[in-house]
Amino acid sequence: MGNEAQNFLPEMADQDGPQPGPSWQKKGWPLPDAGSDLAEAMDPTAMKIAVKKAAAKSGKPMDESAVECAAADSIRAMMLIRVYRVRGHLAADLDPLGLHHSELPADLTPEYHGFTDADLDRPIYLGGNLGLEWTTVREVVEILRANYCGKVGLEYMHIADIEERRFLQDRMEGADKEIEFTETGKKAILSAVIRGEEYEKFLGKKYVGTKRFGLDGGESMIPALEAVIKYGGAGGVREIVYGMAHRGRLNVLANVMAKPYRVIFHEFSGGTANPEDVGGSGDVKYHLGTSTDREFDGIKVHMSLVPNPSHLETVDPVVLGKVRAQQAVHEDLGQHEKVLPVLIHGDAAFAGQGIVWECFGFSGVRGYNTGGCIHFVINNQIGFTTSPQFARSSPYPSDVAKGVQAPILHVNGDDPEAVTFACKLAVEYRMKFKRDIVIDMWCYRRFGHNEGDEPSFTQPLMYEKIRKHPRVSEIYAKRLIEEGVIDSKWHSEQVEHFVAALDEEFEAGKNYRANEADWFGGRWSGLHKPADPETARRNVETAIEGKLFESLGRTLTTIPEDLEIHKTLRRVIDAKAKMFEAGSGFDWATAEALAFGSLVTEGFGVRLSGQDSGRGTFSQRHAMWIDQKTERKYIPLTTLPHGKFEVYDSPLSEYGVLGFEYGFASADPKTLVCWEAQFGDFANGAQIVIDQYIAAGEAKWLRANGLVLLLPHGYEGQGPEHSSARLERFLQLCANDNIQVCNITVPANYFHVLRRQMLRPFRKPLVIMTPKSLLRHPMAKSAASEFVGESHFMRIMSDSKTIPDEKIRRLVLCSGKVAYDLIEKRDEEKLEDISIVRLEQLYPFPGEPLAVRLKRMTNLEEVIWCQEEPKNNGAWFFVESKIEDSLIAAGHRNMRPRYAGREVSASPATGLASRHAEQQQALVEAALGLSDAGKTRS
Repeated sequence: MGNEAQNFLPEMADQDGPQPGPSWQKKGWPLPDAGSDLAEAMDPTAMKIAVKKAAAKSGKPMDESAVECAAADSIRAMMLIRVYRVRGHLAADLDPLGLHHSELPADLTPEYHGFTDADLDRPIYLGGNLGLEWTTVREVVEILRANYCGKVGLEYMHIADIEERRFLQDRMEGADKEIEFTETGKKAILSAVIRGEEYEKFLGKKYVGTKRFGLDGGESMIPALEAVIKYGGAGGVREIVYGMAHRGRLNVLANVMAKPYRVIFHEFSGGTANPEDVGGSGDVKYHLGTSTDREFDGIKVHMSLVPNPSHLETVDPVVLGKVRAQQAVHEDLGQHEKVLPVLIHGDAAFAGQGIVWECFGFSGVRGYNTGGCIHFVINNQIGFTTSPQFARSSPYPSDVAKGVQAPILHVNGDDPEAVTFACKLAVEYRMKFKRDIVIDMWCYRRFGHNEGDEPSFTQPLMYEKIRKHPRVSEIYAKRLIEEGVIDSKWHSEQVEHFVAALDEEFEAGKNYRANEADWFGGRWSGLHKPADPETARRNVETAIEGKLFESLGRTLTTIPEDLEIHKTLRRVIDAKAKMFEAGSGFDWATAEALAFGSLVTEGFGVRLSGQDSGRGTFSQRHAMWIDQKTERKYIPLTTLPHGKFEVYDSPLSEYGVLGFEYGFASADPKTLVCWEAQFGDFANGAQIVIDQYIAAGEAKWLRANGLVLLLPHGYEGQGPEHSSARLERFLQLCANDNIQVCNITVPANYFHVLRRQMLRPFRKPLVIMTPKSLLRHPMAKSAASEFVGESHFMRIMSDSKTIPDEKIRRLVLCSGKVAYDLIEKRDEEKLEDISIVRLEQLYPFPGEPLAVRLKRMTNLEEVIWCQEEPKNNGAWFFVESKIEDSLIAAGHRNMRPRYAGREVSASPATGLASRHAEQQQALVEAALGLSDAGKTRS
């Protein structure tokens, strides 16, 4: 490894504790040793010596020719063992339907390795492999086929770490490695399978034709997930966060999460599990989440299932972000033992959705690592209507996991003991190595994609098989009866008792009414729903004391003596020091640092992530100072007391990272969580998260969230992909007080809106169109007095020039950078009757204070809305009717706002600097009435 990587890894450990990853990442390439599974690296000479010693020890010494022959046999046997370790899963009995015909690969036969029938019973030296010193080829093959070609197929030889491979070998290999459970355990497994099956049958009878995306055919997952709780709890887990899509969700809610059956039945009947006054749109049953506690062997584990939309796998990064936050709350980031993420996937989605890989990519990254996730794939062997051979290019849906060297356990879903064993092994592996692991459970859908679907349209042969195929409980019960564990009466009684209990719960569900919604429990205690968004009551004082302001100034401008920083950064810090000395000229980055630092000092957490957040895309932030000799990082805000400041340069991802940060914010309302796009335009790579979670999550699932999106936005002639953060898309999503959208032009106002986000007793997502050129614009500065004393966020920013209200004949309303272009041109032309007012907050729209201002302008003749964006973009279509409402409320009933800006365009911006300049000049002149386009129409 290079010095760069070696220097980087200790820093990772300091941030997050022990890091996951194969040993070659941590301590160099491993060397093969005695008993190593790298058989091809073994030295024939060394093998001869080992054979000779072993023969002498056994009292049967060999001559040189015999030794040479025995050594050759041993090496060939070792190669046979290795091939089974690598490829044995290809011959495993995985498909319950028998549709997947996998012939024994030639290299898994002894003949391929040079053994004839006559050689099969000759003694072979293995030196401890398979737990044997001396054996025969016949016995080796029998053991290997039992270990690797049964109901569980293990893929793990892509893992570079010898310790991890040996851990898995120790649990899989050997003559004594049969899957074994006690009689009590077997009964518990069968009981869980019965609950899963009978619950689906009950729903099918009571709600005929209703979609439920049943688990039918995959019921072995129920005892397997219970095993995760049981063995996870025994290993130190105290909280499990689940994410999953539709299939089997209701079953997991009821039989794993222990959500009361009566509540689910009540929801099926069209009721709500929450009081009538909680509001929200609600969502279909198979999107909902819950939280509960379950206890195994005296150990209580808290569990939560995160709600999700229909977008497949979208919930994955949300779960990981929530887990990361909970690990921070539990002070568990060093060991990752108390909080465990479990993601349940469909096979087609696991292979087809790129977000899956993005989440695997987080597994070893500083700031995003959760200490390993257990992935459970419900392998239906089909998508909606598409068979695997037409939907992916790899043999298994799980092959993507090999990219992070995660082990993969393929398992036959008709064998609930094997599936439960796989989950037990997965928990042990994750808790020891803190790395991701995958269980790929091969099963089938007894019905179609949903219960109203006809799957035989597209898969007639598969569904002919399924119609004749016995249920999981029938297969397993028959096996236990043959083993003498149960009798048929025990089986039928279990079914009868459970169905009777469901009948009772069904009746109770008719009159069910929840006592309260759980919006604001736990870490959310003390927070509540906000007041009316139209009133000023939602503003709070956000200024800080002068002493804190001065103290933060010293923190932000003091360079440690042992830190050799870049000469340009030193000039930046010197300039910052002069701001504090003069009490003026505070720029955007300094205002932001003051907001972050003051919140940390007041005990809040601050987490900032994005692709270049440490330095800032525009070299403006410099939250990290890098020693130019050692690359040691110094982060000034981490030296502050009370709270915690974190800044991470994220993986090159929008979708996954934004979902992660949303999940983090959902779990920790006491941390200001900010995600910054490299350019605002790139946020559309995460549009699913924006649409389904940020904009609609509260309405659908009654889950508040205070995530902040920082989206660089502004037209400087930099082309279509570096101009617009697509403000119009966010405004189109605004309704029912769901999010906040701001386009701020003053550093101090940015400071106040960030502090307001944490100091108010409620949380709403905040979308900020952050500037580019305004980061250093001479007019976009603030004075020290705007941060201290008594002040707060200004939803409307008054004109920088004082004009008496009665003199104003033209009012230009705008938002963002264009305000400064308008002000400069207005003042240059000495226009004394035009006022330029900025709407710093576009939603919730400040209609009431705007009407108050308009009412004072008694001689007002026209109102212009000016924007840089094309007419079909930006804020125009959103604000037009709202400005009109304010005009009517102010008594200007016959006045309507007019538009000044770029014409409609399919592209967000021009890429030609000269054309940009012409367009910008034209829209400014139109807004000020300096061109024909801007003159009042008769």
